[in-house]
Amino acid sequence: MSSRFWGLVSDTDGLADAHAHIGVPGHNAVVMTMGALHEGHAALIRAARAHVGPKGFVTVTVFVNPLQFGKGEDLDRYPRTLDADVALAEQAGADVVFAPSVDVVYPGGEPQVRITAGPMGERLEGATRPGHFDGVLTVVGKLLHLTRPDVAFFGQKDAQQLAMIRRMVRDLNFGVEIVGVPTVREADGLARSSRNRYLSPEERRTALALSQALFAGSDRHAAQEALRARAREVPATHARAQALSALGESRAAADAHAVAKVPGGAPAAVRAAARLLLDDAARLHPPLVLDYLALVDPADFTEIPDDFTGEAVLAVAAKVGTTRLIDNIPLIFGTPGAAL
Repeated sequence: MSSRFWGLVSDTDGLADAHAHIGVPGHNAVVMTMGALHEGHAALIRAARAHVGPKGFVTVTVFVNPLQFGKGEDLDRYPRTLDADVALAEQAGADVVFAPSVDVVYPGGEPQVRITAGPMGERLEGATRPGHFDGVLTVVGKLLHLTRPDVAFFGQKDAQQLAMIRRMVRDLNFGVEIVGVPTVREADGLARSSRNRYLSPEERRTALALSQALFAGSDRHAAQEALRARAREVPATHARAQALSALGESRAAADAHAVAKVPGGAPAAVRAAARLLLDDAARLHPPLVLDYLALVDPADFTEIPDDFTGEAVLAVAAKVGTTRLIDNIPLIFGTPGAAL
């Protein structure tokens, strides 16, 4: 153990003691986890350390929150690897690991007053897991109060969760900065997740369809945006169609002029490209069972229209065997105000 690393604490007094000895006011970061830490969590911790600097204070919380698990979900079998978690947190740059019991976080039992996620919390993940985001926001709110950070780091893999937390902090004036950290992937493209350990080798091969579908949608989007950019450089004549065709993108070359005029980068084409991969995976053994594929506005997680410009999220959720996985990729459609 390093001379700086305080170690594991399980109550607020221990956390306050560590902070008093190590912390520097105005440079306090937190990374919230449910344990079973992996390289994705390590990236969050490293980002937190880089943000607050060598004299700042980085808390890693480890708490499996019962409020965000619905009936029949995997609360009881969720992996708990606290010793390994503490070692990884120290190596990645944390100052302390705060692993409170349920009684510390929810003294007196389940809270009677909770944070309600609102309409955005009823879409996608919220539609599949009713009440999930109420549980997430309630525990995040409590942990923000208990750890009192200036900045909190969350992974972009849980894109809807990140959006909900940002909305909560803004709407309820929490006075903390929320930073999203890009998704960390395995060498084969699978997004890092504590639930990946549940997958058999055969299930893992099927699960790769999630990231492959997202990359297919992203590639289709890039091709369409390239066509639109090229179209703006030449007159709206037969020469423009020839110039677009010369890009060599075979599907668009069939009617490059028409493709280039599709507004907003053609969200429908992005969805279709991703859906093809997912449909193929549904015929594998074991099959991928799709929950949703959505192309949404990150401000409210509603589906974007075909004339949309700006930031978007292509998100997918599916089950392989008994394991439910989510993934997403950010996209930017068009240039606001640009015309063909």
